[in-house]
Amino acid sequence: MDWRRSAIEAAAEYLRGLIDAGLADERTTEVYNGLVDLLVPTRSAARIQRAVSADAALALVQAGIDRRGVLPRRRRHDRRLADAGALDGERRALVRRLTLDRRSRD
Repeated sequence: MDWRRSAIEAAAEYLRGLIDAGLADERTTEVYNGLVDLLVPTRSAARIQRAVSADAALALVQAGIDRRGVLPRRRRHDRRLADAGALDGERRALVRRLTLDRRSRD
């Protein structure tokens, strides 16, 4: 196991030298980060957490924009588009239980 760790450290040092010299592209940087993540597992967990939280924040913002754009908002002028008018004398009759009261009157 010790030879694996030393090989990973040597590769990471080599890639770090390329990055410092300015000869690195995006892939070299990603490989270096992956090697360092193997050496320091907590760094890997923190990097994954940052990526997930950034994606989650972006999704929440996008969902908020989508929701505001899609749902129709009711405003005061939308409440009633046409006047229904009077009920032409029809009224609801209240059925009252005057004689058949549920409670006994003593």
